[in-house]
Amino acid sequence: MKRNIIFLLLLFGGASTFAADDRLVVIAHAALSKTDLSTLQRVYTGRIVSINEQAAVPVHLLPGDPLRQQFLEVILGQSEEQYTGYWLVRKYVGKGAPPVEFATTDALIKYVTSTPGAIGYLPASKVPMGANIIFKP
Repeated sequence: MKRNIIFLLLLFGGASTFAADDRLVVIAHAALSKTDLSTLQRVYTGRIVSINEQAAVPVHLLPGDPLRQQFLEVILGQSEEQYTGYWLVRKYVGKGAPPVEFATTDALIKYVTSTPGAIGYLPASKVPMGANIIFKP
């Protein structure tokens, strides 16, 4: 019976890809302050390049990473194809380049914690002690 309920939840999207302790959080270099969803969306779409007059440098995990997919859906309301298409057009018309991408959360953490203005996302279970969490959906 329990297995059937879990199967139905997975089948109909009632269960997340990540466990409860792996919910998405957005971290930033220590100098950046907490932010809201709208500001985060504008940073990741290149519409603004700072948060409270501090330069903001967004970074991503590689396409296909489940956490990146969750970020795009939850934070930006876009699929991978929509996001990639958006940046192709923006780059073509000379309005910037998409965020730098990292293959692992460890590489992303290292970059964000050592680069002024850097912003990235992680599962909550991977957030290092003392990290600057600027947004939790």
